[in-house]
Amino acid sequence: EKSQVEDEWLGFLQDKYGELYQQDNVILSGTHTHSGPAGYFQYTLFWITSKGLIRPSLNAIVNGIVKSIDIAHQNVRRGRLFINRGTVQNSQINRSPFSYLANPASERSRYSSNTDKEMVMLKMVDSNGQELGFISWFAVHPVSMNNTNHLVNSDNVGYASYLFEQEKNKGMLPGEGSFVAAFASSNLGDVSPNTKGPFCVNTGESCDNPQSTCPVGGATMCMAMGPGNDMFDSTRIIGQNIYLKARELYEKASQEVTGPLRSAHQWVNMSDVLVELNATHTVKTCKPALGHSFAAGTIDGVGGLNFTQGSVEGDPFWDEIRDLLLGEPSNETKDCHKPKPILFSTGEMTRPHPWHPDIVDVQIAVIGSLAIVAVPGEFTTMSGRRLREAVKREFDSHGTPRMDVVIAGLCNVYTHYITTYEEYQIQRYEAASTIYGPHTLSAYIQLYRGLARAIATNTVQDLPPGPEPPLFNIGNMTLVPALTVDRVPANKTFGGVLQEVRQQYRAREVAEVTFVGANPRNSAENATEHNFLTVERYNSTSDSWQVVKNDASWDTRFYWTKGLLGRSNVTIEWHIPHDTELGIYRIRYFGHYRKKLSISHAVSFPFEGTSSAFEITTP
Repeated sequence: EKSQVEDEWLGFLQDKYGELYQQDNVILSGTHTHSGPAGYFQYTLFWITSKGLIRPSLNAIVNGIVKSIDIAHQNVRRGRLFINRGTVQNSQINRSPFSYLANPASERSRYSSNTDKEMVMLKMVDSNGQELGFISWFAVHPVSMNNTNHLVNSDNVGYASYLFEQEKNKGMLPGEGSFVAAFASSNLGDVSPNTKGPFCVNTGESCDNPQSTCPVGGATMCMAMGPGNDMFDSTRIIGQNIYLKARELYEKASQEVTGPLRSAHQWVNMSDVLVELNATHTVKTCKPALGHSFAAGTIDGVGGLNFTQGSVEGDPFWDEIRDLLLGEPSNETKDCHKPKPILFSTGEMTRPHPWHPDIVDVQIAVIGSLAIVAVPGEFTTMSGRRLREAVKREFDSHGTPRMDVVIAGLCNVYTHYITTYEEYQIQRYEAASTIYGPHTLSAYIQLYRGLARAIATNTVQDLPPGPEPPLFNIGNMTLVPALTVDRVPANKTFGGVLQEVRQQYRAREVAEVTFVGANPRNSAENATEHNFLTVERYNSTSDSWQVVKNDASWDTRFYWTKGLLGRSNVTIEWHIPHDTELGIYRIRYFGHYRKKLSISHAVSFPFEGTSSAFEITTP
């Protein structure tokens, strides 16, 4: 039940590099943007929102992972690592503070905040002192872009990465250049970037209550707001905060990381772990299941069916529909998950294939004094603190003191959330999404202590690998409509301009052009590295156009509007930055249109469109 993405890229790597890259020494950690293409994860539950598997999504992600490892492999060199840490201010709030308050007062009193504000920075330079890049870990949800957004983007941590790489790879387009700025996820389970907190969108009053509901409109009206005027502005502000702290930590990093490289990996059946809480008391985990509050969503993105958070009672109406459509949860699963009222008993749902994973990866990689704890989901603030402490204690008691322990979130396989036992009792969204029951965290702590002990005592080779995840054939099951033939209006061609740019713009204005378009899925299915647009500047010396922006640039936006009978439009916006060089520019669009060659055979053909030239002048 390993992730389809993981299975495919590991297969490619083994074909290329033999035994060099394996399960135990490669960690795949999701950045967790909520504005990415869906349909690539093979468990049935995750297909509901994307209407099934979307093969081009899966292919693009797998190809990108393999390509990035190829590039890294070709650029391996001797170097030095430096670690630094510091506090990021004004960038997060706890989105389930009432759950956090259920943790023991004695534990909470040891911390100054209900979120972890620390960023950990691992800086890399080669032996000649050339800067290679860094990985940083910081706990915040990339949900500054809210659930009204339809544009693919990498959210606040992606913007931080973009700013850092644009600074270091001068004159390069996004994703080009040798310097890599990686902003990785950590224990972000209950952490939101929407720092103004939850408000009722219809009345403007606060809905910071245990159920996150509004007097008028209920839970669907309760949304958290970021610091900006809109979601783009909030993404920019939070991303810039994260970037500025990373830059400061990077520049001042002086503590060198030295020592051996070690790693340990196990598969474990998380639906059946015996956990020894103490010498006399043993509990166990459960088959996966989601509670009613899962359907409520969070203040960062509410569900659409008027479920509320903090629900410890089932709803007879929804339970009956569930029983009819999907089957009733077994008494064993109901009892195991208490006080969670089960909405979806995913561990007992196997058609067309399993709805949730049973077999899960646990993994720790150690670089000198830094232990990277790779966890398969979203640990809440306090869960992460308990896990870090337990791993550190385990290293301490086996002769490896003063370890820096960092949690890398959303690694290898996705298993939703992991709350503390106390937070679980409150049954807000994160607890309802703790799929292996109330003792999930205790099970993980036991497992990661075992990995840390094996690494510290040099007995990794004696660790049982655990039950291999079953591989099931996911086929191509999808309800996404098949691609149809694209058509153009009378007397028009694909890429023809429908609405032209103006002749002149100033910085901070928006240049906009609309083209006769075609379904962008054609391009995704025809090219693994397709760029949908460029902004180009005219160079009079060489009498040529130079690409200065592409579809990954922060200030460009690509909108596809579907019309009738196979027609569609593409509108490209360029939000001209304040520091843009004056001169002559144009915008170009690259697409593919689908054409029937015979009754059973259709082919996609590439095309492009170009706006008129326009001038950027002084304000």
